[in-house]
Amino acid sequence: MAAFVAIIVFYLVLLQTPTNIFAVKDEEEWKSATATYSKETDGSIVTEGACGYGDLHKISYGKYSAGLSSMLFNRGSTCGACYELRCVDHILWCLQGSPTVILTATDFCPPNYGFSSDYGGWCNFPKEHFEMSEAAFAEIAEKKADIVPVQYRRVRCDRSGAMRFTVSGNSRFFQVLITNVGMDGELVAVKVKGSRTGWIPLARNWGQNWQSNVNLHGQPLSFEVTSSSGRALTSYSVAPGNWQFGQTFEGKQF
Repeated sequence: MAAFVAIIVFYLVLLQTPTNIFAVKDEEEWKSATATYSKETDGSIVTEGACGYGDLHKISYGKYSAGLSSMLFNRGSTCGACYELRCVDHILWCLQGSPTVILTATDFCPPNYGFSSDYGGWCNFPKEHFEMSEAAFAEIAEKKADIVPVQYRRVRCDRSGAMRFTVSGNSRFFQVLITNVGMDGELVAVKVKGSRTGWIPLARNWGQNWQSNVNLHGQPLSFEVTSSSGRALTSYSVAPGNWQFGQTFEGKQF
């Protein structure tokens, strides 16, 4: 009888366990794509990109950054998302053991319709393609390869430290760039609140830059962000009342 009761209790606990506790890391199956790399002397793919992150080394993405074809970039909504890649199905170019590398989406790989999608037009729609740094590419394939078949999947973004908010603009225009986002890595909604305002929804300007035509000077700022999985996180009084444009502040982390 005691054993029967124990089994019932075990199943009741399972039923009450949140369904998303195991989410993010294994939410997607492997999918097929291709990958190339861009030669950069400092080990990163770019220092400026379509997501607006600026110097990728300063925000810690560095060499583990990638430009995505339009099929994956989705007009910038996937900026900050993390992908795990492995080289497959090429005995000459893929490294033995199929090692993987985790990349952050930081840039857009534009189409080039002057070339065939089979050679040169890697990012032509509807191709799914990753343009990597040379250093990251070398972790999964031989550098003498020009393009390799890969498999990819979305994974959890494991970030070190807090989420970062960099403010810019002027007295009639407010913009915030949000970086170092954990969990999904990608945000779908952002709100800001001054000490003298309610919560103000921000519109996506480009990448992970969010904007509003509002003057928030002289007010401590709080931010509410929502990830692509629907989880919201609020960081209160991130910036003090004397904040200035160009400054970066730290908030909570998923």
